[in-house]
Amino acid sequence: MNNAAPAQLTFRAVVLAIVLAVVLSAANAYLGLFAGLTIATAIPAAVVSMGVLRLLGGGTILENNIVQTGASAGSSIAAGVIFTIPALVIMGYWPDFKYWWVLGIAGLGGLLGVLFSVPLRRSMIVEDPLPFPEGKAAAEVLKAGENPGPGMKILGISAAIGGLVKLAAASGLRIFPDAWAQSAYVGSSKVTAFIGTNLSPALLGVGYIVGLNVGIVVLSGAILSWHIAIPLYQAFFLSGNPDLAASLASASSSDAAFAIWGSQIRYLGVGAMLIGGVWTLFSLRKSLLNGVKSGFAAARKSSGPALAETERDLPMKWMLIALIAFTLPLLGLYQAIVGQWHVSIPMTIIMIVAGFLFVSVSAYLAGLIGSSNNPVSGITISTILFASVVLVLLLGKDGLTPVGIGGAPLGAVAAIMIGAVVCCAAAVGGDNLQDLKAGYLVGATPWKQQLMLGIGAFSCALIMAPVLNLLAHAYGIGAPTAEHPNSLAAPQANLMASVARGLFGGELPWTMIALGAGVGAAIIAIDEWLKKTGKRFRVPVLAAAIGIYLPLELMVPIFLGGLLAHLVERFHKLRADDEEGRDRVHRPGVLFAAGLITGEALMGIAIAVPIVVSGQGDVLALPLGGFAETWATLSAWVGLFVLFLVGLLMYRIGKKGEPAAKS
Repeated sequence: MNNAAPAQLTFRAVVLAIVLAVVLSAANAYLGLFAGLTIATAIPAAVVSMGVLRLLGGGTILENNIVQTGASAGSSIAAGVIFTIPALVIMGYWPDFKYWWVLGIAGLGGLLGVLFSVPLRRSMIVEDPLPFPEGKAAAEVLKAGENPGPGMKILGISAAIGGLVKLAAASGLRIFPDAWAQSAYVGSSKVTAFIGTNLSPALLGVGYIVGLNVGIVVLSGAILSWHIAIPLYQAFFLSGNPDLAASLASASSSDAAFAIWGSQIRYLGVGAMLIGGVWTLFSLRKSLLNGVKSGFAAARKSSGPALAETERDLPMKWMLIALIAFTLPLLGLYQAIVGQWHVSIPMTIIMIVAGFLFVSVSAYLAGLIGSSNNPVSGITISTILFASVVLVLLLGKDGLTPVGIGGAPLGAVAAIMIGAVVCCAAAVGGDNLQDLKAGYLVGATPWKQQLMLGIGAFSCALIMAPVLNLLAHAYGIGAPTAEHPNSLAAPQANLMASVARGLFGGELPWTMIALGAGVGAAIIAIDEWLKKTGKRFRVPVLAAAIGIYLPLELMVPIFLGGLLAHLVERFHKLRADDEEGRDRVHRPGVLFAAGLITGEALMGIAIAVPIVVSGQGDVLALPLGGFAETWATLSAWVGLFVLFLVGLLMYRIGKKGEPAAKS
């Protein structure tokens, strides 16, 4: 009888994991810059792994688990990078994304995230287990992997749909625009009434994955911004800003709304994010302390008697050696920026301490609400705020010294660098614990998963700079310009740049930020009341802040996707507390949504290549000749109809989900 352990860390599993990690990280980079959100990729990666390994002769459940572990690094590294590093270009420190710097920040930050999360596994997964909903869902997919064919088919079809719609839109063939919108001035005070939606299937998919609760919250934040705050500002406060009022004197209603939002109202979202990040840390203070204590206690236990394979983590001795080895290059990186050892050494210490603390926070939040809803941006804001205060004390007036081609303040650049490393570490740390939960449920070896995640994270870091440069040259990143009127918004990176510059002499609308902090505090109070009264519906402050900070048209399809997910639940008559049934029902819909996101994002990257090579944004546009003017009036409605068809297909596939078992 053969009692050999099932294969896990095989060559083919490692190669497949790296390929999927690179592809999914590129897709998530595009999605994050476009919509300010990334999605967890473990479940799509698990389905693809099961299909590919079956074609290669069949794979074990533990091989498939290794593949989804490495591949899931694609979402975490992408989030860590696009939330922070574009701020260095937005501030004018870099003209473009420097390959070795991006690799150093993302690669070392990701590896630190793996190391910092290892001591937390036993406390959060074994001794005092947290739910880790996405890890549990990934384990269920792996266990049900006897027939991956239907899942592969759904992923393939939806990826093709997402890619074709993106190709047909404004960046490609220009058959229809990226958004449908209507606006008009109303009333004697000429306030703007604005409605609209982006026509992206990927955003519809994001909404299906995050669900109706988050969809309602982000749309409510956008309504607060666009239907309440902007009209109020136009009616009562625009006259107090004569420069802005003069620039809007002959503007269209839509241009006026976007100008007021861009210069004033979106900073309500900044204030809400700031208070949300601080609240996240404060509310988790006890859990954080307990998690760190139990993590070190578990690490001491692991050096004792021989453990079973399913309990073996990476050895603590080698982890400490690796920590030192990874920290020294970061010290050199900070020294290269500030040129002062009495500053670069404290910067490195802040990074190490904040990294470990926030990896613990990220892991805890991933255990409660999943990696997709993990407020890594709030964690990063807190890091940048704390680092900025320390740097102000250390650098003084030297912190205002302009550096880089655009003259960004030295202190702001240094704070962003710290935040970038911590953000990558926190994103990877939360993802690592999610994968380790799935591995725990299927009987995997922890150290092999931890090693695979490190390989996957570093592989993703290798391609981040080229992908970012390609997207920046083709679409633009940050504020719209004449060359790139529909640039990728990069909302978190813009926020990080604004906060860092504001603390080092930059001009910010502090009144709006203070009002936003008040709005955030009110949202937190409402959410705490909902929590105490046992309500299922919650109001996460960072989700609301994202809604305030981003254009309304991006939030509408996210809400619609969440509504479709809710209608699927209603069709299957799920109980409100039936999480297991909900996972089974939504699996086909989640795969369809993930395919839409991946297909659209990869097509967006593919379209960027001919745009960059030719230097023409309309290189792929269809020649419509004399029909162009007529088509321009109809095209947005065609795009709206296409989005409706995609949503209808998503609902029909969701209805075919496996119904929950009746009790």
